[in-house]
Formats: sequence, C-alpha cells, structure tokens
Amino acid sequence: MNLLVDAHADIAYNMLKYGRDYTRPVAETRTLEAGSHTVQENGDTLISWYEYQRANIAVIFSTLFASPIRFRSYETEKLVYKNFDEAHKLYSEQLDVYHRMQDEMPDKFNILASKRDLELHLDHWASSSAQGGNGKPLGMVILMEGAEGIRELSELEMWHRRGVRLIGPAWVGTRYCGGWKEPGPLTEDGRKLLNAMADFNFTLDLSHMDERAAVEALDVYEGPIVGTHANCAALMPNSGTNRHFTDRIIEGIIERDGVVGVVPFNTYLKVGWQLSKGASRDEVPLAVLANHIDHICQIAGDSLHAGIGSDFDGGFGVQSVPPEIDTVSDLQKLVSLLQARGYSEADTSNILGGNWLARLKRDLP
Repeated sequence: MNLLVDAHADIAYNMLKYGRDYTRPVAETRTLEAGSHTVQENGDTLISWYEYQRANIAVIFSTLFASPIRFRSYETEKLVYKNFDEAHKLYSEQLDVYHRMQDEMPDKFNILASKRDLELHLDHWASSSAQGGNGKPLGMVILMEGAEGIRELSELEMWHRRGVRLIGPAWVGTRYCGGWKEPGPLTEDGRKLLNAMADFNFTLDLSHMDERAAVEALDVYEGPIVGTHANCAALMPNSGTNRHFTDRIIEGIIERDGVVGVVPFNTYLKVGWQLSKGASRDEVPLAVLANHIDHICQIAGDSLHAGIGSDFDGGFGVQSVPPEIDTVSDLQKLVSLLQARGYSEADTSNILGGNWLARLKRDLP
C-alpha cells in the first residue's frame, strides 16, 4: 500500500470547537454525534487516528486556524476573533493542543519540525510492522492557515521555535493579502511578512490567496512555495469563486518546484454542488478528483507536483465527498483510478505521498 501524506487537517480546531476526540474510531464518533449540531455544521467525521493507520497515512499537515468574527455562522460560534490579539491566542491554544498530543500520546502523535524528526519518523514507519490497535505514530507538520495570529514580525521566531513550518497568509482577506471571498493584492504588511518568513525558510502556502496576491508572492518570496489544498480553476469554469488555482498559479508553483494538494470536496469538484440544496454525493465520483490530479500532472509534464490536501472535517464531512469515500482511508482508491489512466506505480507513489515527503526532506530545517 502506498505511503500517504495528507497536507491539510484541522485537527486542533475541531477538537476545541466540537470536542471531537480523534483517538476514537470514526464509527464511534459518528454514533456519539448523531443528530448533533456538530454534524449539522461540519458533517460526519472522515478522520481519526485509526483511519490514518488504515490509510497508511504517515504524515499530515496539522493546521492552526480561526475565523475572523465577520465570518462567523452564528452568534455563539467559538474560535472566532475580533482582533489580532484574539487571533494570536486562538492559534497559540491550538498549537498547545498539538504539543499536548505529542507529550501525552507519543505512541500516536509526533510533531515533525526538522529533517531529523522526519527521518526518524519514516525509519520507524519502514521498520515497524505494528498494525491495528498498536499502530504507528502519526507525523504532524504544523501549518498556520491565515496569518493574523502573527501580530508582529518579531513573533515569527517564536512560532518557528514552537514548530510551525508552513504559513498561509490568507483564509479570507487578511491584513497581509486578499483571500477567499475578499479579493485583493499583497499589502505592504504582506510583503514585509514574506520577507521576514524567508529568514526562517518557512514554506509559503498559496491556498486561499487571491490570484493577484499569489502571483506577486510567486515573484517575490525567496523560500519554498506550495499549495496545500486547492483544486484547478480550469476544471471549474464559471464557479464564481477565487478559491481555486488558475493554471497561472499552478504553473508558478511547479516552476518553484512545489506541490499542489487536491481537495476531495464535492463543492470544489462540481460547479453548483451544494449539500444544503439537496445535491447528491453520487453526482461527483472520485474520478473527478483524479481529473484535477491529472490536470496538474499534464501542466507539469510529470507526476512530481501533485498531492493530496484533503481538508477533511474542515467544514464538511462524509455527506460532501465522492461516494467512494467513507473515511480518509478510501483515498487509497485513487491508485487504481490513476493507473487506469496510464500512471505507473512510481507515479501514484509520488502523488499519494512521495511528493510531499520530498519537499519536507528538502525544506525542513
């Protein structure tokens, strides 16, 4: 089975907002949450430590995320911020969660902050035959999604010291750049942020950045660049959103030897698909996700720049993903879909995890 890397998982956010316990099997969480507000808002869970084991997922990019209060869905919503101090506090609390997970359950969770961490982690995965309940630790690379938790540029040293390795300046628009639903270019603060990030060789995540901001970032940022979770705008014509990557952005990431992680979310795979309007999962087979992978590979001329960034449990659940997927472990079904299109075993190994691992081996300190 291919070793898999998932470049986007809002683990700490969901633990703090919904009380989800990702050490429980998915089936148990679904039973406990049946009929709850959590399911109404976020769908039935797709991920757990056990499912990561079944999926042969060795590494995830674990996010720090919070929403500005102007985008809250209801009055009492948790994990929203009114100002940069509140954002800083929320992001810090989520980072604390990851460190506690590692400290309290080192057999299950392991923060990967250096090349040495990754090397030891992958050696353990390669040498261990542990399965089932014993399992192997899940490697977590920390990704800050939306950078408003960075109040001052001097704080970058602290975030780096505590293990953050990727930063995406946008979710919606931020003080640093235009973003999803709130388009615009890099701001002067954004340019200063990128300049300071390069001093620590943070990986820049273009996901959620508006195209104008992303194009400039590709020109000016001196460190590594990726897109952890975004699909192809060319395959979503007239979608009316700036959430997807244009070919221009995909080409720019490829030129910088980065990776684009595709998202198995039906709304990002079929224009107009909305669960709230009664759309069926069956309208969006997993082959549609393979189309996005193939599009990236066709632009690149190879299989070295496509990956997976599932964003599972990131505002959607099993009700909103292709029908072949019941949990994250079903991402392995992409192998046969890609091989049917002529992709080799080496190609599928690259796409499911090898490409992300290659960048981590290159870019971690």
